[in-house]
Amino acid sequence: MEPRIIVDTMDQTGEGPLWHPIERKLYWGDITRGLLYRLDPSSGKHELVFEADEMFGGYTFQVDGSILMFLESGKVASLKDGKLETLIDCLPGEEQNRFNDVIADPEGRVFCGTMCKDSAAAMDGTSLGTLYRMDTDGSITVVEDNVAISNGIGFTPDLTGMYYVDSPTGSIFLYDYDRSTGSVSNKRVYRQATEQDGLPDGMTVDADGYVWSARVITGELHRYSPSGEKVLSIDFPCNMVSSVIFGGNEYQDIYVTTIGGDDRSTHGEGAGALFHLDVNVKGRPDFLSNVKC
Repeated sequence: MEPRIIVDTMDQTGEGPLWHPIERKLYWGDITRGLLYRLDPSSGKHELVFEADEMFGGYTFQVDGSILMFLESGKVASLKDGKLETLIDCLPGEEQNRFNDVIADPEGRVFCGTMCKDSAAAMDGTSLGTLYRMDTDGSITVVEDNVAISNGIGFTPDLTGMYYVDSPTGSIFLYDYDRSTGSVSNKRVYRQATEQDGLPDGMTVDADGYVWSARVITGELHRYSPSGEKVLSIDFPCNMVSSVIFGGNEYQDIYVTTIGGDDRSTHGEGAGALFHLDVNVKGRPDFLSNVKC
């Protein structure tokens, strides 16, 4: 279970790891620098896929082969063959914000949240974001407002529940999720951070329904049972572990992103690197989005 650096791009804000089921490659980003990377685990080689002229907070793989990019000020764009086509220029009220973490649902919708571009203002709650649902026709619905830092999202294996992280609260929430409509209800706390836990960031759910939660401040990756009990904690050689995803042919490889490669004296020797773990646990494929604006 020892984390191993697999790519060291010294990311300022390594985030958004996502396994491409057709290419069988791992994507991730340095979101504040606008860099999208791709790793071929079979060769160990990685490449820069795209460099945006602004920050992006997340992306999904589309059914049509394009990549749906979620950027600053509520901007949504389609990336295909290296070209970025704007689909939504901005969202009202999001002018000072950016997207931060998104996920496609089983019907091709996308849940996408925002936060203030000034992370200090986001942390202290002086500037707030929103969790949205983007339906397949491109329409946008507010799911949750007054969010500090909208973060990790995941679904229970039976697709009746949706997990959601608002980082400064220290909470991973759980909603009832209606697959037919995309609506969520009955919000409750699934896991509340203790002083020793660090703050929750990105997350994923494995095939057994256990939640894997990346932890900033303490530099750990936690695994929680479906009832919210911590069953595993893995330490990393840095203090800002940002996100996690399963990948590989059998979804038994864990990839973990980290923050702080521009200041390793503060954040630790592994800060900003992409890590790999083999913990003999199987994950699940993520869903493809199918948004047509």
